[in-house]
Amino acid sequence: MSAAQDFASDAVAVAAAMQRYFDGLHHSDPTLLATVFHPQAHYFCATDGSLLHLDMAQYFPIVAKRPSPASQGHPRTDRIVSMAFAGPVTVFVKAECAIPPKAFIDFLTLVKLGGEWRIVSKVFHYTLLP
Repeated sequence: MSAAQDFASDAVAVAAAMQRYFDGLHHSDPTLLATVFHPQAHYFCATDGSLLHLDMAQYFPIVAKRPSPASQGHPRTDRIVSMAFAGPVTVFVKAECAIPPKAFIDFLTLVKLGGEWRIVSKVFHYTLLP
């Protein structure tokens, strides 16, 4: 298989991992999110001027307590904006999604370990929806 075919195959696998990520957010499902986040992943945001830093043990309970956008009938706006491979086991994904009342731009770093693409860092910015 050529390097181009390898990256095309990996892009499909990353897109599948991202679909689980988007589904987990839309349904507020930490179990599904745990299939795409590495257990040692970190979550960062500084939109309000201070650094919010969570590990997965802190983040997943927040997701579980949040009413899901799906249960509230909110339309999905999630999408992959771009995907940049640094090599065969590292990719940077820019994504957009909404969990009303906020719209998010996510910068996600994924690594391929044991044949699986997993998010190891999530850095994001949000704005309030109109």
